[in-house]
Amino acid sequence: MSFKDETVTGYKSYMRNKLYIGAVLVLALTVTIIFSIKVGAANLSVYEILNGLVNSQAAGASIIWNIRIPRILAAIIAGCCMGIEGCIMQNVLRNPLASPYTMGISQGAAFGAAFAIIVLGAGALNSTQADAVIVNNPYLTVFAAFLGAMIGVSIVLLIARVRSVTPEAMILAGVAMSAMFTAGTMFLQYFASDTQVAATVFWTFGDVGRAVWSDVWIMFILLIPALAYFMYHAWDYNSLEIGEETAKGLGVNTDRIRLHGMLISSFTSAVTVAFLGVIGFVGLIAPHIMRRIIGTDHRFLIPTSAILGALILLVSDTVARAILAPIVLPVGIITSFLGAPLFFYIIMKMGR
Repeated sequence: MSFKDETVTGYKSYMRNKLYIGAVLVLALTVTIIFSIKVGAANLSVYEILNGLVNSQAAGASIIWNIRIPRILAAIIAGCCMGIEGCIMQNVLRNPLASPYTMGISQGAAFGAAFAIIVLGAGALNSTQADAVIVNNPYLTVFAAFLGAMIGVSIVLLIARVRSVTPEAMILAGVAMSAMFTAGTMFLQYFASDTQVAATVFWTFGDVGRAVWSDVWIMFILLIPALAYFMYHAWDYNSLEIGEETAKGLGVNTDRIRLHGMLISSFTSAVTVAFLGVIGFVGLIAPHIMRRIIGTDHRFLIPTSAILGALILLVSDTVARAILAPIVLPVGIITSFLGAPLFFYIIMKMGR
């Protein structure tokens, strides 16, 4: 066999292995979707699920179409967004600890959304425990959340540009951003009424169950162009993975790629936080795991990080609904329990 034939065979095997991994992730996500439809306060049988999916007048149809499917789709879309955001931020900042949550971007978006709800009147108070706050002006809330996220990311990028800081220092900058935005949120709560404080605290818990069909469609419409942009520039991110000078030598405008990557990642993060609250560590876990399994080729790393992010968030939400049923825990609690040990592991590995 010639060297050319060996190269072609090796490349085909390389591609086939990546596709197998992607197919396994899709299969796992499909199984989890089916199981997630079944599990809940009202435990539906397989027959009731199938009947409810095709017959809107069936006994379980209302639960399936109005509660569980919007919740499942919200978890999948938000998980995809978080996986992609973490993948891109870890690349452009060259930091394995980078994610919207660890860099303070999620907290900035949460502050902006809380400002819109408390000060600008974008939220309506409800008397039911399940829906303490309803975002009745999602566009204003998303815009305010985006501005809050951009303040945080602008400061982080400014620090990175002005001084050549280490990856560890970038995380410390993110911790400072988180503290600042958390203080701002507490300031708003201090001058709010008791009901508004309770409603805002409830809203900041990450919970995919508050999503309705209109929220799902808005998040989906915004995810597609972001994913298309990142996939289009996958080779540019591969060049950045090799090194700054190498990427510039290949004709990559590294400053523009970094800026656009951070802007789009911040926007998708702001959208998910505005609708679902703060859900931490999914953007850290998913790309870190996939980078070890599939490598650093962003043609595969970006979509598999998105699928794994969706899988992690959907599994976490299913656990949150089942572990203390009929009590439903906010999914942000489960993801934090999952993400914190991995965060410590990465820090210790960086120290070594």
